Amino acid sequence: MGGLHRDLASTGTAIGRGDFLRYSLGAGALALFGCGGALADITSSTPGADTGAGGACSRIPEETAGPYPGDGSNGANVLNQTGVVRQDIRSSFAGLSGSATGIPLVIQLTLVSASTCTPLAGRAVYLWHCDALGRYSLYTSGVTNQNYLRGVQEADANGQVSFTSIFPGCYSGRWPHIHFEVYPSVSAATKVSNKIATSQIALPKATCDTVYAQSGYSGSASNLSRISLASDMVFSDGSALELATVTGSTAAGLVAALTVAV
Repeated sequence: MGGLHRDLASTGTAIGRGDFLRYSLGAGALALFGCGGALADITSSTPGADTGAGGACSRIPEETAGPYPGDGSNGANVLNQTGVVRQDIRSSFAGLSGSATGIPLVIQLTLVSASTCTPLAGRAVYLWHCDALGRYSLYTSGVTNQNYLRGVQEADANGQVSFTSIFPGCYSGRWPHIHFEVYPSVSAATKVSNKIATSQIALPKATCDTVYAQSGYSGSASNLSRISLASDMVFSDGSALELATVTGSTAAGLVAALTVAV
């Protein structure tokens, strides 16, 4: 519905090693929702962060932030807005109202040192993605007066950040994905010039197929049928290290986890 979002379009920020370099992401351990009853799990297993000699982990290469970052590098800026540091990113904030609806999704990233593989406590992550109809708040027609599905979190002692969100839709021309930037600290996450990494998370096809069969994801199943990880403009040169591990169910909620070395 939002049309083709050219995520490789220039945002005025450095892309580092280039749009077609892969970044090395592994799957972190998952913590499911505290929901009663049995879960019909939807699972995609991936390896942990690549570990090299001396306990080093493969550093995450840079990916484009795309044209709709909301970090001030291409128009709108939420990083300096009161309330952007939050765990639940489903609603708009800083004087805007409205909420994104869709299948509940917790996004859990574990930040580790690329040189030692140890957790990076105190780092910050700014994370954003499209809504169930493939629209980006602040940019796409119909939601320019919203800033939902954007937020900042500080990594805990285990290097983990967690966001409560919804499963993003699939818009024309891109594989379902989530954007994020890593900052040295929460205080540094007020200016895009302070970021130390920019990447994207790919979501597994089995989970996408299940989610897009639910109501509220108009057009996503059709868009997904015309794209693959192999043909996606970001993930085409190999996606195994970008795929999140997803568990849970559409009824009880899903959890996506990934380990990120910086």
